[in-house]
Amino acid sequence: MELIREGSVTTPAGFVAGTAACNIKKPGLLDLALLYSQVDCAAAAVFTRSQVVAAPVIVDRETLSSNNERIRAVVANSGNANACTGLPGLNNTRQMQRAAASALDCEPGQVLVLSTGVIGVQLPMDKIAAGISEASSDLRQENGQLAARAIMTTDTHAKYLALKVELLGGIVTIGGMAKGAGMIHPNMATLLGVFTTDAAIAPDLLDQMLHTAVDQSFNCISIDGDTSTNDTVLLLANGSSSIPVADRESITKFQEALTSICIDLAKMIVRDGEGAGKFVEIQVSGAPDDAAAHTVATTIATSPLVKTAFAGSDANWGRILAAAGRAGIVFDQHQTALWIGVQAAGELQLVAQGTPLDYQEKDAAAIFAEPEFKVLLNLGAGQGAATMWTSDLTHEYVSINADYRT
Repeated sequence: MELIREGSVTTPAGFVAGTAACNIKKPGLLDLALLYSQVDCAAAAVFTRSQVVAAPVIVDRETLSSNNERIRAVVANSGNANACTGLPGLNNTRQMQRAAASALDCEPGQVLVLSTGVIGVQLPMDKIAAGISEASSDLRQENGQLAARAIMTTDTHAKYLALKVELLGGIVTIGGMAKGAGMIHPNMATLLGVFTTDAAIAPDLLDQMLHTAVDQSFNCISIDGDTSTNDTVLLLANGSSSIPVADRESITKFQEALTSICIDLAKMIVRDGEGAGKFVEIQVSGAPDDAAAHTVATTIATSPLVKTAFAGSDANWGRILAAAGRAGIVFDQHQTALWIGVQAAGELQLVAQGTPLDYQEKDAAAIFAEPEFKVLLNLGAGQGAATMWTSDLTHEYVSINADYRT
């Protein structure tokens, strides 16, 4: 696979985008994006598992249950989540579908809807309608990066990527964009992701590949331990390259590429976490199985005590073992081993057989002071392994979210 410089969600053939500033967020900021495929798309999605879901999640589930072969567009707004808005919110989402379909000359059932922002506020539909009209009047391939900017909330920068992958039938392209900086602890998959490809892929296979990719990427990140009402990742395949993904080799290569681009965007989200100063990779091995390793890694990644130690560059490794111990996974503490490390300097072992080693505290503190480092914990209880990516927890995170609506 090959990364495409400045590639985006519209890099794959047949996809274009338009944007608008509807004044849902601050005046003048882009807050509506319209992604359009010039031909029908197979589509797949992964949604939040929360019991409280936004209107677009409900409508998109309904839409894809009746049509996952002829999707043509995605309309997305930021600044307003359209969550906890009752029947009026559902009607507004369907109105967004109809407005986009009318502007693009397709059917409402061919349009998927995304929203992100403040919960519990009705959408200003007059502004949304005007924004859809404006965005649809300037649909271009060059607008992919602007579309990524239009879906931002507390993100500090747009997140987008594209890459090429060579299959048996030729070269296909995968593009993507994502947003998220807070309320990030996906349980599926406020996180939104849209991926596109010009490969020809059957809907059922597309769904399997997206779930596999999400499980290894967006389900392996945490900023604050909070899942969203709106978490959604979409994958559209329009087949414009006429290159099929059907044989075993092509499926394997495409899956690797899709997972790779999802991981890269997921890491971008963690690095842009609200108030984040550190990017930390947590590797757990020696667990009874992979699911158990993931549970332990998640518990460490979401521990406020661990994350504040990261923030303070305090190599308080006891908090890491304490978090692992409350994860609900059976292991013998006297078989545990712990390392920390950075890419350039290698790894420093802190614990063996559950006992601290004679390391230099200043060496451990120096690693914790790095902007990026990793934590490696072996439980000594099996072959299971998992990786999570997380950030520290800072005063700025509290300030951002204490003042979010004011």
